[in-house]
Amino acid sequence: MNPFSILLIGVAMSTDAFAAAVGKGAAMQRPRFPQALRAGLIFGAIEAVTPIIGWLLGHAAARYITAWDHWIAFTVLGLLGLHMIWNGFKPDAGDGDEPPRHHGFWSLAATGLGTSIDAMAVGVSLAFLDAPIMLVAAVIGLCTLVMVTAGIMLGRVLGALAGKRAEIVGGVIMIVIGTAILHEHLTGAA
Repeated sequence: MNPFSILLIGVAMSTDAFAAAVGKGAAMQRPRFPQALRAGLIFGAIEAVTPIIGWLLGHAAARYITAWDHWIAFTVLGLLGLHMIWNGFKPDAGDGDEPPRHHGFWSLAATGLGTSIDAMAVGVSLAFLDAPIMLVAAVIGLCTLVMVTAGIMLGRVLGALAGKRAEIVGGVIMIVIGTAILHEHLTGAA
């Protein structure tokens, strides 16, 4: 496996996370770079670990992972999207003195897991290619770190333009990503 192929895998595995991060960034109230970097680190770590798990599961579990990965991603991202939409429609509790909304570790981790399930299946396939899994996982993690950090900051701009309803848009983005993953796997589209 050449370096260019490894980089392409890293970028491909981080695109769903990027789209989800734009939605998260839009839902957050004025996220700053440290918050974006934190989200990038969480997503990147999860994205780096899942192909290793897949690689370790190997051939024996491949049919089970690939048979369910799209359903797991669809469910996790769909539920997160619905939750974000629900929060977008809820009236503000206070008179504007509410502290800025930050997305906690578990919310970010669940979103990261939802966007990285396919990376586990990629890890399974890499077990058969004699690929340097640690290098591939590191590249996937670094690409995701960069893409998610940029996505949160891009979402910040979109969130400032859209106001409170940006969380609804972010929720719709999550559902669209989950649906796209499900559609891709069910139809065999690449």
